[in-house]
Amino acid sequence: MITIWPQYLDKNLSLSQGRKVSKEIAVKEPNLNEIERALKRMGLKYSMQKEFSYPGKWYEKSGRVLVEWEGTKLELLKEVSLKIKEIRN
Repeated sequence: MITIWPQYLDKNLSLSQGRKVSKEIAVKEPNLNEIERALKRMGLKYSMQKEFSYPGKWYEKSGRVLVEWEGTKLELLKEVSLKIKEIRN
């Protein structure tokens, strides 16, 4: 299982603030619903956990998604981010 926090894909954050993908791939302020839609389109099994807070922003309940994925975490994050961009256009 791989954990995806919305912060991993957020273009507005720096790497030290939690972004894990390049700015070219990242999206502005992604939310759990967009991540869920992307995962559905990719046909992946996942579990939503809306009550969780990103450790760097413990005071903000942004939620997270646990995803069943065979590859690396970075590969998954890139795929999800690109899929969100596709959905937004």
